[in-house]
Order: sequence, then C-alpha cells, then structure tokens
Amino acid sequence: MSEALRLSNIHRRFEQEAWELHVLQGIELHLNAGEVVALLGPSGSGKSCLLHIAGLLEAPDSGSVRVADKQVAMNKERTRTLLRRHHIGFVYQFHNLLPEFTAQENVALPLRLNDVAKRVALVQAADMLERLGLKERLTHLPSQLSGGEQQRVAIARALINHPALVLADEPTGSLDNEAGQGVADMFLHAARAQQAAVLMATHDSGLAARADRIVSLENGQIVET
Repeated sequence: MSEALRLSNIHRRFEQEAWELHVLQGIELHLNAGEVVALLGPSGSGKSCLLHIAGLLEAPDSGSVRVADKQVAMNKERTRTLLRRHHIGFVYQFHNLLPEFTAQENVALPLRLNDVAKRVALVQAADMLERLGLKERLTHLPSQLSGGEQQRVAIARALINHPALVLADEPTGSLDNEAGQGVADMFLHAARAQQAAVLMATHDSGLAARADRIVSLENGQIVET
C-alpha cells in the first residue's frame, strides 16, 4: 500500500520577544492511500499548524515531510508548490471559492494551474460536480448556492486533480447538522473512491467517528485514540 503522507520528528516553535511557544514537539504521523484520519485537539493545540506543514504551506523548524512517497525539500518553495498542486487537495471550514467564477470554473481552476486545456478542465469539472450532486449548478456563482452546495464545490475542487492527500480543516464546521452530515457523506465517499488519504481536523465527534483512525494533538504530540 502506498504512503500518502509521513511526518517525522516535526518541531515547530513560535518566538516573540520574551516568550517561546513550542507548538509541535516531535510529531510522528503517517497516512496510507485511501485512509481517513481524524485529527482532534482543543483550539490552540496546533492542528492548523500541523495541516499547514502537511500541506507544504509552512516549513517546520526541524523534521522531515514525505508526500505521495516523495521526500520534500522544504527549503525549496518551487518544489513545494509543484508537489502541492499535483498531490494535495484542501478543504477549509469556509469554502474560499472565487466569487466571480461559476461553480464549474472554480472546480476547473486547479486543472488550469496544472496546464490542462480549458475545454478539458471544464468537462472534468462538470463530471466531478455531477458526482457530488451539483449537475444543475454548474453555471451558478457561489452567491447563488447554499452553504452546503458551496462546500460541495470546494470538495470537488480539492479532489479534481485526484490528489494523493486531502487536508480538511473543520470541513463541516460552518454548516448546520443536517447539511454537515450530507456534505460529510459525499466528501468521504468521493475521497475513498479515489483512494485519496484524508487528514481532517475537526471538533465534530460524529464526523470523527467516520474516520478509519482517530488521533489527538496533545501537548505538541500525536496520541492515538
């Protein structure tokens, strides 16, 4: 089974004048292809920081990161950008869709950034949106969609490149319970169908229970629960 993510001995500190906060203290975490892992922990425990490092958005102070069985040179921004574009998808609590783009255009954007022809990208985006129940919403702007529909567009965008790894930060946190359950069902079904590994930070115990594995971030370290 291929490995989608491995974090080894990850440390991250933040310093300001007289104080130092050691947020991540020797993190060890791995995800295999198709595995869904829920990341728990109180606010301020460093979950978002961990996701940023796993997503190659931020470099650790020390330690190593492997994504899609590739060792990442964290000091090379161009390398990180290319790996992120091709191998990692992101789902945030708030959808972060471009307001002037239609649902179809938002989903096609990652393909266009990877030099896929516009016509091909739009066809693939339409297919992904249809699989997430949004066939009738292709030409709608985000402002014309419900919260649950907007988050499904964001999920389609995260999965369109068939990434090895999807990172989700409170993916249902902005939705009511009914909409959140529907979005979670579609998200996890689509990710597993593509054999994408999913690391999702959440406070939602119901969502965490759907994961294959639950880990907690406690005192800067990963604890299996």
